[in-house]
Amino acid sequence: MLIFIYAVESTDEARSIVQLGADCIGANVGIRNEWPTILTPEKANEVLSGVAKPAKRVLLTVSSDLNDIREIVSRVEFDILHLIAEPSKLSPEKILELKKNIANIKIMRTIPVTDEKSITLAKQYEGIADYLLLDSRSSKNGLIGATGETHDWEVSRKLVVSVSTPVILAGGLGPDNIAQAIAKVRPFGVDTKTKTNKTGSWGKDLEKVKQFIQIAKAVK
Repeated sequence: MLIFIYAVESTDEARSIVQLGADCIGANVGIRNEWPTILTPEKANEVLSGVAKPAKRVLLTVSSDLNDIREIVSRVEFDILHLIAEPSKLSPEKILELKKNIANIKIMRTIPVTDEKSITLAKQYEGIADYLLLDSRSSKNGLIGATGETHDWEVSRKLVVSVSTPVILAGGLGPDNIAQAIAKVRPFGVDTKTKTNKTGSWGKDLEKVKQFIQIAKAVK
């Protein structure tokens, strides 16, 4: 069970989370201020320098502009590129083009889970994405990710068994529900952000992170 922790904002925070047993540490990176927690490429390199092997550095970007993505990729040291832009703005064809232009790149693609149409969408990335991350759409504004909301795990389970690509489950996961989520969906890995943040802050609550990792790794 791979454990993804988002989103780190300091080198010390990244280092501490690796020591707690996380497998993949993510930073939100961009060249424009798309989200409140966005890091410049230079800051991202500083933060992700705290991620020691065998843990992996995950570069998340909300951009759908291939030129922006290429620039970010050229300026950040990372292991996995996580693309979260709307599928209508960043199609499988565009991601395939990106992979052809950048050698040996590992890509994780977010799939918003709404209904069984999400399964059809996920299948379009077979042979293109190296990982699929299942996340929730906000019930308030329709945005994908960092909502603190869960989605239909029944759909997620059907998706897992419908594709050969490794699936990471996200969306409102925390110490309180991670065991139930894994038992229901049986994903390749799990991700947490909002529910392991400090109350009223974007920073990580290391005690919540520790609990999340321990519980997730204990599920059989």
